[in-house]
Amino acid sequence: MLRYVIVGSGYRAEYFGRIAKTYPDLFTALFLCRSEEKAALMKRHTGVDAVTDVDACLAFRPDFIVIAVDRGHVAEVSEEWIGRGFPVVTETPVGDAMEKLCRLWEAGQHGAKIVCCEQYHRQPLIAAGLEAVAQNLLGQPSSAYISLVHDYHGASLIRKALQIPVGEAYTLRGTRLNNRAVETDSRYGAITDGRVTEAARDMIHISFASGKQAIYDFCPVQYRSYIRSRHITVRGTQGEWSDAQLLYLDGSNRPIRRALTPELPGKYARLDTQALRDRRRNWTAELAPDTVQDEFAIASMLLDMESYLAGGESPYPLAEALEDAYFWLLVTEAVNRPWQAIKTEKMPWHLQ
Repeated sequence: MLRYVIVGSGYRAEYFGRIAKTYPDLFTALFLCRSEEKAALMKRHTGVDAVTDVDACLAFRPDFIVIAVDRGHVAEVSEEWIGRGFPVVTETPVGDAMEKLCRLWEAGQHGAKIVCCEQYHRQPLIAAGLEAVAQNLLGQPSSAYISLVHDYHGASLIRKALQIPVGEAYTLRGTRLNNRAVETDSRYGAITDGRVTEAARDMIHISFASGKQAIYDFCPVQYRSYIRSRHITVRGTQGEWSDAQLLYLDGSNRPIRRALTPELPGKYARLDTQALRDRRRNWTAELAPDTVQDEFAIASMLLDMESYLAGGESPYPLAEALEDAYFWLLVTEAVNRPWQAIKTEKMPWHLQ
């Protein structure tokens, strides 16, 4: 059984607590919160014990520490626990400034185990599409349109969908638009009062050195809305993955059209739940990643920590996490300099 401390008391921190309660034979957890009020809230929401004292966390003897604080402090809190000798699993992004990213890379080069919990590529339906790309059903992937997740999450999916290695140079051009929409949903339930929200929509064109192209197009209202959808399209020489559908050619160049189905890899059979089975049984063609799939994806990363701590591969290599955060920083620069070319520079973690 894996033991972990969750540093944080926000919405995302609760995911890690719920996972421990969902899979009590696999995980046991403890929250570290800044106040007794926060600790009581986490325990009430998740059923997981919570403390405010670091010594109590050390006495818990965790295998690793989950850093689920706000993104402005993820890097610093990670460094604190690395300094105490613990592996860390961080929320996204691993850092919000270039100097922080470089410091974390240096720590990793000196033996620190740092895993970023970038989970979207592990959601069952998205994983099925990425597997179709990996199996070469689309031929050589050449372009992608991602209007599914924000910033660093989008970077991760673009790289994986187009099979782009960390360190391949690229150029961004884009802009930020004002996007008005009626709010219809939230983390806490439906909204029916007709209020209008104004949110930034970032539209970025990415041109890679290999000639591959991507468009990143996202507005935060897409995460929870009955009137805004989310999309992914990946095109290759022999086919296309569009949301929950595959179009490709068979060995005789005859067209095949089939629906993607969200199946669980056999290695994660221990993580199957009734909620996941209900999702798969009631599958629809709409691409709508949800909390059930999200928690499975995160749980799969936590489960993979067992082999990583024993000397196996990282559930999400640090170089990839740093590249995701780097992309986010470049997007911020791109929207502040509309349609100007923003070029990548050689970073310490670049593998090329």
